[in-house]
Amino acid sequence: MKDYYQILGVARSAPAEDIKRAYRRLASQHHPDKGGDTGRFQEIEEAYRVLGDPDQRLQYDNPRPQFSGMNFGPAGFDLDQLFTMFGHGQRQNMRAPRLDLWITLRDVMEGGSRTVALQINSTVENISIDIPQGLTDGDTIRYPGLAPGGHDLIITFRVRPQPGWTREGTNITTEIDVDLYDLILGGEVLVRDLRGRDLALAVPAGTQPGSLLRMRGQGLPPSALPGRAAGRPGDMLVRVRPRLPAAYSDEFMAAVRRERGH
Repeated sequence: MKDYYQILGVARSAPAEDIKRAYRRLASQHHPDKGGDTGRFQEIEEAYRVLGDPDQRLQYDNPRPQFSGMNFGPAGFDLDQLFTMFGHGQRQNMRAPRLDLWITLRDVMEGGSRTVALQINSTVENISIDIPQGLTDGDTIRYPGLAPGGHDLIITFRVRPQPGWTREGTNITTEIDVDLYDLILGGEVLVRDLRGRDLALAVPAGTQPGSLLRMRGQGLPPSALPGRAAGRPGDMLVRVRPRLPAAYSDEFMAAVRRERGH
């Protein structure tokens, strides 16, 4: 079992505020958007999800003997899936098993189904679950009767940070390089979305470097979970970076000099 206290660099007796401060410092330091290691960031997130919740911390500090978390490596299972082992004689008294499942922003956009494996002693049972659209990191869903013995299965979804993309609610932001002449004169460029499709983006004449151009309705869908407020799909925001030509014509340079009064 991972030592979450060691991951966050705090003592086992650390109060909740110390745990929160350690998490914020480490998450900021190792966030992938700031050049940090994705694996290390996910480990920090996992540790805080457990230690930052009083009930889960209590269970972690006092583990039940009939449960043990397992990760299956290259033997044919998805490393993103976490497995739970049940003691054979404890099924009638056990609580609903809980799993963490890592998903991508594309999963958030599209939803769909996923096969999760549960191990009971030496037997692995594959269970198909539906993933609703619009999930946010930490959303927890109870799947009634899906666990062995007719027990409910509880899954907490973790959204994996995706290089090149940031998320704010249902809006997503990415960056592209745009030819200098298109920024000056206007034009049309292609932007690849989360599904891998190339979408046409109009660049107005005189667009400033660093500007955010909005593609309405091309962001994430609203949450499909019961009780969430209905809404429209978010937008995709594209930050433009200037791409300078390798060489300039004499006419262009002359026009620039005239504009600058040289």
